[in-house]
Amino acid sequence: YQDLLDLLPPERYLTLSKKDIFAVLSRPIPFDDDSKELWIDRVTGRVCMAISAKGMAITGIEDRRYWNWNPTEESRFHVVAYLQQIWWFEVDGTVRFHLPPGIYSLSFRIHLGRFTKRLGRRVCHFEHTHGWDVKPVRFSLSTSDGQNASCEYYLDDVERDEALGQHKRGCWIEYRVGEFIVNESEPSTEIQWSMKQIDCTHSKGGLCVDSVFINPIGDLKEHRKKDFVK
Repeated sequence: YQDLLDLLPPERYLTLSKKDIFAVLSRPIPFDDDSKELWIDRVTGRVCMAISAKGMAITGIEDRRYWNWNPTEESRFHVVAYLQQIWWFEVDGTVRFHLPPGIYSLSFRIHLGRFTKRLGRRVCHFEHTHGWDVKPVRFSLSTSDGQNASCEYYLDDVERDEALGQHKRGCWIEYRVGEFIVNESEPSTEIQWSMKQIDCTHSKGGLCVDSVFINPIGDLKEHRKKDFVK
């Protein structure tokens, strides 16, 4: 956990017991101008990471005709990127860190429609939400040691969702992109990811992008045992 401690001022932990250090590390530790957070899961003791939309490259983010930054209590980073309308939709990100050996998953947290509070109640608005049922959004990830994963999702398919009893509009959804394995903490692992819909035959909009999560989902020793049994 030394890499996590290096993100903290020494006076935060030098005089603490191991138990108290663990308690400190189990709370989010911000870095990279508070656009990313690391913490240790209290149950598993494994390292988790979250990356804000502020820490990603978003095509057109500087143009208010397309994107806006909306403050909200529904994000751990207290702000989300809201897309009104665009033709070329692309969100990319990268991070490098000494992740402990293990199996990790990467997912995007996004929301169809925008939301406000009125008289203390949450109200969703879908006047800009369109285009996500025409073509799927492609998600991908890659690592510095050559691992790759990709998938595609239709973000908005009202008829299908109603038939299955699912409701994506107005809800935060985590779209799982894929998994990767870290065999050794050294050297550090670089992870890159993207979410894109760049078919410019139609526009799309009405989408909130909150963050990307990198979470441990398995133990490397157990994974090797399963492979050995096979």
